[in-house]
Amino acid sequence: MASNDTLVHKQIRVRIPKNYHEEPVISRLVSDYGLVINIRAAILGANAIGDGWFDLDLQGTTNQIENALSYLQSLALEIWDNNDKAIW
Repeated sequence: MASNDTLVHKQIRVRIPKNYHEEPVISRLVSDYGLVINIRAAILGANAIGDGWFDLDLQGTTNQIENALSYLQSLALEIWDNNDKAIW
């Protein structure tokens, strides 16, 4: 188990529905939760039509990552981590 101030990485895949396209969802992971985000892959239709799919590498403390994931869950977004091998 990492200590509270040790930086860890977590890879997730998140689906952001089109009704959130005007919201800075990924930006808030940085500004509100202090994470470093690497967008490893993304699929977003032309003119932002449809849902967006993002493969993100999250870097931060365990607490920061847990709080950020709670935020994403509060938005009812679909989230998978790299332990979900069947869909990853």
